[in-house]
Amino acid sequence: MPDKNCLKNSGDGIPETLGRRDALFLGSIGVAGAFLTRSTAARAAGAEPAVEQAFDKSVADRVSSLAKRVTVNGLGIEYEIIGKGDPVAITPGGRFSKETPGVRELAEALAKGGKQVLIWDRPNCGASDVSFDAETESRLNANTLSGLLRTLGMAPAFLVGGSAGSRVSLLTAERHPEVVSKLFIFWISGGPIGLATLTMTYSAASAFAANKGGMEAVAVLPEWADVIKRNPGNRARFLSQDPARFIETMQRWGASFFPTPGSPVPGMTADSFRAIRVPTMVLRSGKSDLHHTRKTSEDVHALIPGATIAEPPWPDNEWNMRGEARAKGEGLFQNWPKLAPQILEFARRA
Repeated sequence: MPDKNCLKNSGDGIPETLGRRDALFLGSIGVAGAFLTRSTAARAAGAEPAVEQAFDKSVADRVSSLAKRVTVNGLGIEYEIIGKGDPVAITPGGRFSKETPGVRELAEALAKGGKQVLIWDRPNCGASDVSFDAETESRLNANTLSGLLRTLGMAPAFLVGGSAGSRVSLLTAERHPEVVSKLFIFWISGGPIGLATLTMTYSAASAFAANKGGMEAVAVLPEWADVIKRNPGNRARFLSQDPARFIETMQRWGASFFPTPGSPVPGMTADSFRAIRVPTMVLRSGKSDLHHTRKTSEDVHALIPGATIAEPPWPDNEWNMRGEARAKGEGLFQNWPKLAPQILEFARRA
């Protein structure tokens, strides 16, 4: 579904994102979350804002009867394949499902351009199984995407990802290069403020709930309503977790959003960026976007050998405008179909 920038320079000339003092300072932000009301915490955690959404009837109405389910690494994963041709996999941001407005529409536009497009629900999203048995949630998703592409016979595939999806796509290319043919990434989460909100978005509410009321309290959080309604077996999966171990996992997953020095993205190192050898297109983030900073996109472009950087097909304040539109019931990714011409052109010439 998206991470960083700061002051110092590393030996390779790329700004170090967070040093120990920066990380400790930003880590302290999590303490403040204990004193926020749930609604205030939700507003503060807007970086990849899927976590505070209750099950949305408009999304439920978009569920396709063509969706299928397969087991990958022991987890039930729901997916759909649209079109025929060279394989493409779309990964959205936050914990939004494949039914989120804009995702399917982008897939359909790419299918019209001669692509076979995979849309899927990551673990902890939509109708797929929840899982907390991983070093980080981003790595869980990357490993699952790799396994899913292999299982479906779609590897190697052209990976398209925005926000958290860009991070998952990068990690998949770094950890499983044999399943990736090209990368098209945008809205890459980054910058100290943007990254600090990710810990609140993905880990804080669940950890606080488990600490106060055990796993029963976690299972009734609005952020998990979608995955339980779409996949009722997920409730039992929540309740089977040991609260103390679950909190440890949330702490570890929260800490994972602070990158290593010299890297702009959590889970990646400067060397892992340089190891990516597939054609890569990075879309430059808007100056007004504090969740996916322009500097992050430019740093990622600088680190990947031969990568191309381009302007997106929307205005500088697109992320802020979509956030406002989402509050009125529109899709956060509603304009993603506008990416289709750029993606198809990059696929043709890369």
